[in-house]
Amino acid sequence: MTEKKKIIEARNMSVGYGDTVILKEVTFHVNEGEIFIILGGSGCGKSTLLKNLIGLYDIISGDALIDGQNIGKAEGQELVNIFNKIGVSYQSGALFGSMTLLENVMLPLEEFTDLPQDAREMIAAMKLRLVNLEGFEHFMPSEISGGMQKRAAIARSMALDPQIIFLDEPSAGLDPITSAELDQLIMRLAKNLGITFVIVTHELDSVFTIADRCIFLDKVSKGIIAEGHPKELKEHSKVDFVKRFFNREVETNQKEKI
Repeated sequence: MTEKKKIIEARNMSVGYGDTVILKEVTFHVNEGEIFIILGGSGCGKSTLLKNLIGLYDIISGDALIDGQNIGKAEGQELVNIFNKIGVSYQSGALFGSMTLLENVMLPLEEFTDLPQDAREMIAAMKLRLVNLEGFEHFMPSEISGGMQKRAAIARSMALDPQIIFLDEPSAGLDPITSAELDQLIMRLAKNLGITFVIVTHELDSVFTIADRCIFLDKVSKGIIAEGHPKELKEHSKVDFVKRFFNREVETNQKEKI
């Protein structure tokens, strides 16, 4: 069997803020084409880890490699090349309210390419079509639903044809049906376009539906306490907190208090 390509590698990576270490010397990898989920309890460092992987924050120590390139040490054109390989969609969607959906999706093309206006518009319209927003190109973000805003943000993250898309809590604030539709979109994009997804979430329904593999972060140990397919971890994890998390179970003594 051909070994899968590691598109992301974290090697002894410590992250945090200033002198405060949130995660200490974590090591993991993401295979090309995977839907990879970052899980854990509140305050364990899920979003912090994601922001370090995309170069938004400086890594305290260790390395983060994107397609073999070290994002923490890259400069100049090498860093630009890395950024062109990744797309990001934040929890709120972060669309610019004064711009239409088409203009929002065009932003990365204006920043990182020399394409003429008509080509940028054509590509942006195509990306919106990929997320089922054809016909909404000239709508403002305030004129569409929350779920549509999330899809528009994903369209913008795909503007430069990235190899990897990072999503931070994509289902936050969505009703179950809209969340399920978003799950189907992510799986379709991964399958049809070969995009690797790295997703921070705590929505268990989504995790069990879309995840190829996940890591579970722990606030106390500041590390990874479980890794694998979520269904395997739910049924067979030897870590009590992980098993309770996936099964939505509180501790016995906590049940007694309730």
